[in-house]
Amino acid sequence: MVAEAGSVYNPAARDRQEQNPFDGMQTQRTGRMGETLAARYLQRRGYDILASNWRCPRGELDIVARIGGKLVFLEVRTRRRSDTEEAFASITARKRERLLAAIHEWLESNRQLDTDWQVDVIGVALGQRPRIDHVEDALDW
Repeated sequence: MVAEAGSVYNPAARDRQEQNPFDGMQTQRTGRMGETLAARYLQRRGYDILASNWRCPRGELDIVARIGGKLVFLEVRTRRRSDTEEAFASITARKRERLLAAIHEWLESNRQLDTDWQVDVIGVALGQRPRIDHVEDALDW
């Protein structure tokens, strides 16, 4: 590689620049695909989708839904694999804290503080054949 005039050749910087600049976009696309599949899955099972990708300063809620009289806050984890194990394992203690903070913000801003609610997690595997695993009331993990 030839350095431009006035610049210093730095192979480590070159290697960072040559990393796929679309990795972040691919991750976002994968996440959106998983959330779309999860929403369809939920609707087929009778859930009413109230919000998706709801954001506040405390965090983001992937899907807010209602089934019967219960609100369900769904965290969707998507991976380009054939199983969902890694998707579920990716939920850290910090992610749980941010999720709960966002849930309380949503409940306050929508005047739903007295409503029965739970947190579910949906793992989506985008292998050769998409797979969806749904864990209900997953807050006690």
